Amino acid sequence: MTVAAPVLGRRPRVLLVGGALPLVLCLVGVVHLGLGASGVGIADIMNVLMGHGDPRAEDVLLGARLPRTVTGLVVGIALGVSGVLVQGATRNPLAAPDTLGVNAGAYFAVVLVAFTGVSLGPLPAGGAAFLGGLLAIAVVYLLSSRGVLTPGRVLLAGATVALACTSAAEFLQMLDVQATRGLFFWGNGTLMQSGLERPLTLGAVVAVLALLAPLLARPLDLLALGDETAESMGVRVERIRPAAFLVAVLLSAAAVSLAGPIGFIGLIAPVIVRQLGIRKHALLIPTAGLLSAALVLAADAAAQLIAAPSATQPAEIPVGVVTALVGGPVFMALARRVSTGDADTGAAVVVAGERRAPVHAVAFGIGLLALVAAIAFGLRVGDVQIGWGQLGSALTGSGEQMTEAVVSYRLPRILVAAVAGACLAVAGTAVQTVVRNPLAEPGLVGVTGGSSIAAVLVILVVPSAPLAALPIAAGIGGVLMLGLVILIARGPRNGSRTGLDPTRVVLVGLGAAATAMALVNIMVVGAQMNISSALTWLAGSTYARGYDALGWLAVPMVVAVLLVIAARPVNMLALGDELPRALGLELGRARLLVLGAGAVLASGTAAAVGAVGFVGLVAPHLARRIVGNDTARMVPMAALLGAVLVVAADGLGRWLLAPIEIPVGIVTALIGAPYLVWLLRRTQEV
Repeated sequence: MTVAAPVLGRRPRVLLVGGALPLVLCLVGVVHLGLGASGVGIADIMNVLMGHGDPRAEDVLLGARLPRTVTGLVVGIALGVSGVLVQGATRNPLAAPDTLGVNAGAYFAVVLVAFTGVSLGPLPAGGAAFLGGLLAIAVVYLLSSRGVLTPGRVLLAGATVALACTSAAEFLQMLDVQATRGLFFWGNGTLMQSGLERPLTLGAVVAVLALLAPLLARPLDLLALGDETAESMGVRVERIRPAAFLVAVLLSAAAVSLAGPIGFIGLIAPVIVRQLGIRKHALLIPTAGLLSAALVLAADAAAQLIAAPSATQPAEIPVGVVTALVGGPVFMALARRVSTGDADTGAAVVVAGERRAPVHAVAFGIGLLALVAAIAFGLRVGDVQIGWGQLGSALTGSGEQMTEAVVSYRLPRILVAAVAGACLAVAGTAVQTVVRNPLAEPGLVGVTGGSSIAAVLVILVVPSAPLAALPIAAGIGGVLMLGLVILIARGPRNGSRTGLDPTRVVLVGLGAAATAMALVNIMVVGAQMNISSALTWLAGSTYARGYDALGWLAVPMVVAVLLVIAARPVNMLALGDELPRALGLELGRARLLVLGAGAVLASGTAAAVGAVGFVGLVAPHLARRIVGNDTARMVPMAALLGAVLVVAADGLGRWLLAPIEIPVGIVTALIGAPYLVWLLRRTQEV
């Protein structure tokens, strides 16, 4: 009887939740209908619904408010049901359409179709989004299927695919002639619609899929017991799991094609419903769908209340920004508790054989030649092309005045790009050494996000602050964010766990980065900043950088030199926990100092050139493969490779679509994302 009592006690809670949710959804829906910039409030909407409202209020309701609310209902139900199916199929509470890259794949497909100029109706656009999402989840499976299929490996594969698809979509958006503000809204998720046709059409598709989803309820319940147990009870796992993924991708594609990528809703709602005691998928699916719809409408209402559009402020906060602001911390909390399957064993994750000194010298020499070639390429290309002969004459002081002016304009930004790339590479080396994970790039563990928050905050709060305040604030923000990520990732200690789980650090960092970027977006819109220039900075750009920007990089350069000087203790960090302590190293202090150095390097660089990603991942990994793990050799090599990468990316960004300039961060992402895919596929330990 003592065993049965808790089970029986759940029934009233289930009935209470099931009965209260529709009422809550109706209440949130009515409030949502009453919000907007037209001066029509809830009372006016209620009068229209009761049949005696004025014509203007009726036009506002049918033309703007109702389509927006219906869109929120459709998108919320689609994401909630999709999240339940994905979590049930993977047995992973952190799995969702956005964390597994499905939303990003669907979003890229929609952007690609729009870029080609083809105008599609609601259903064909949804079909394109479905193909993109299906391809994304297939790539996730291929990346994570090699070796042991751990939850951490699946989530890292999903994050990799999401980064790759998002980078590709941003690249295509750079070629679009639409206003940056419109791209900003669509890319972050918005419920705004011009009529009821699209919401009702895709809503019918979502309704059919949502009614089909309960057919998978019992197999998913049995699948939660494990594949072998489920098969012994008659479940065909090889059919049920793909079927669940297929329905989930269809639902996610409908949501993305209607409102853009709205993150974390498919993650939060199923988790909340399970916490309320509902475990069986027959109840979990509809309850999570209703709760997700309420959350989407509540988030959109909050977005309108935080930054309501007006004559002085025409933009509002996209609903996806609000969901990321709430969902990021939830993701971090879940990542702290979930078993990643990659617990720290005390051994280094990144291992490479040592190389002889002649090999190191030859490799460094080749790297210097590559840097010189990249600089020459950067000086030649752009909106004004310069020939080799003209370049040589300009460098020797005997060229034409116009040519010398162009070279003198490009040279400072190229030097800034070289130094910034070197600092980012060393920052990645520092973070990877402590975390012992080749995926622990500063941008993936929240450092860049923390720097962005601090930098934008200084611009808003103290607009007259001296230029030196920006890199200082960015450095402090990056250090604090990294410290928070490490603190959360450590989680509760037990007798067998004394170190960091490398995969957990990256997962918590992804949540921190999403939260940070949501805060930045809210500050950008709320303060009526120039969204175009702000997004260019957030994407990373060396545009119009002069020699004064090198002063901002002075502190990061000094820190990089100190890291090389302290090569011996840094090398010892890769040996685990016990051996460095036995050799007399104060492990906690050493880790803190090296992490602080990495944060200062990354955040100081972000203050100078914005958020340039993937350099801290690609350059250190290549350097280890070329010269081995010795810090005294690897750090200079990584810095050289980072400089080559950013200088080359800057030149390509000015050359590919001249006179349109692609931010350097977009180009490095296009290079780094495929490299990250290859690295995750190749690395067995992650």
